[in-house]
Amino acid sequence: MSEEKPIGLTVAEKFLGLLVILIGALTVNFTYNDPPEDVVAPFAGIFIAAGIALIAIGVFLILAKTE
Repeated sequence: MSEEKPIGLTVAEKFLGLLVILIGALTVNFTYNDPPEDVVAPFAGIFIAAGIALIAIGVFLILAKTE
């Protein structure tokens, strides 16, 4: 017998994935295009890497199947 998956959980997971991708893309975009002040400029790579990690997590959430 097959169990039915709750549709609300699947939609919420996909929406959260899209939201995480959007936040990651905005983080990478603003860090790359508007370099921070001289004090934090050496750490800009950390924020770009964190944004890319958020994009990867979002893609994983969209592609994952809810069980």
